[in-house]
Amino acid sequence: MQQVFDRKAFRPAFNLSNPTLANISFTLYAVLGVNEKTQILTTFLWLRLYWFHEFLQWDPHECGGVTRISLPVEDLWTPDIIVYEFIDEDKSQRCPYVYVNHTGHIRYDRMLRVVSSCNLEIFNFPFDVQNCSLTFGSYMHTVRDVRVSPALPFDQISGNSKQYLETSGEWELVVIEGSADILKFGIDEWDIITFWVVIKRRPVLYVVNLLIPSSFLMVIDILSFYLPPHSVDRASFKMTLILGYTVFLLIMNDLLPSTANGTPLIGIYFSVCLALMVISLLETVIITNVLHHSAMKYRSVPRWIRLIVLHYIARLICYRQPIDPPADPPEQPTETLRAPDPWITKPSTPAMLARNSQTANHRIGDRALPAMPVIPELQQISQDLGTMRAHLTSLQKESALRDQWGHVGYVLDYLLFRIYLLLITLYALVIICMWCVWYNL
Repeated sequence: MQQVFDRKAFRPAFNLSNPTLANISFTLYAVLGVNEKTQILTTFLWLRLYWFHEFLQWDPHECGGVTRISLPVEDLWTPDIIVYEFIDEDKSQRCPYVYVNHTGHIRYDRMLRVVSSCNLEIFNFPFDVQNCSLTFGSYMHTVRDVRVSPALPFDQISGNSKQYLETSGEWELVVIEGSADILKFGIDEWDIITFWVVIKRRPVLYVVNLLIPSSFLMVIDILSFYLPPHSVDRASFKMTLILGYTVFLLIMNDLLPSTANGTPLIGIYFSVCLALMVISLLETVIITNVLHHSAMKYRSVPRWIRLIVLHYIARLICYRQPIDPPADPPEQPTETLRAPDPWITKPSTPAMLARNSQTANHRIGDRALPAMPVIPELQQISQDLGTMRAHLTSLQKESALRDQWGHVGYVLDYLLFRIYLLLITLYALVIICMWCVWYNL
């Protein structure tokens, strides 16, 4: 036995041209963390190695029926199996002993905390599924010295990991797949085994803390479109919503993953919702400015705006311009037989005017008519009536301009409302589909 210990620096083979076969299996016990920013996956494995030691064989009948013994691992040669994706110092607790069978087969169990690099895709956050690889192989020995193969079928490794997985936190194991391959680098070749660990995130935390509050704010903002667009209360209501939504995003910013590779879809959704809120507020401010100021300072609605907005867009969104009901015709008083009122002057007919003219000419003859005196009160009344008529004309023109721009504003408001509903519905359908795909994995 001491001779074997003295040869621990040499590979245990009588013929060094024959490679040593190492079998690898592991059980994924816990997913300790996933760091999207640094692209690091931290897992905890129960690793098991098997290899054949040609110098450690004995007959159990000659040794009192002993078929297995434990020896210090530091006194034996061990294959230098590493995880190629490992990027941190190995701080795992080491098992000091190995089991040695009388046939020369050695089993080495150890706990391994693996901090590995992984290309994390966060576009579907929080319904993302990550596929990280763990590649096992020898660090120094090529295929001429050490060959590597799985100790168990890959589906059995996956089943054992699902059975014993305890500390998974927000992650759930989907499957573990693997394949054996040859790594070529220059003229040397290394035997490797690649395991693909597929995990998916449990999205309940993010649905409760992100999607549901955001959905409530979106519903309230959608309902605000039913307020009159020219109302000042609508603008202040929307500003309050934008302020609340901004505070919500600042508070929830720590829950969103950050990486230089891309932006999650839910982050784009929040940005689009905030942009729609701002656009809606700007549109409300414009309509309020048009309807609450004197429309006389505005020109008439240009023809191209009437053609595009009031014709094409209004027809596209099925907007109908409200039509004022016709005024009731004045009732005609019924004629009754009564005595003529001396204070009521009836309109003169053309025949009466001609007869009065002839009578006046006959009386006056060739004399010139004297100038009729102008009454100051009548002149003042005439000026006041002219001023009132000009004022009423100005009011009618202002009202007409206000109505024209008001209809333009209403059409744009309807258009933005339907775009808002369309985008919100599309994003909701996408999120529901992503959740369904996640659930079916």
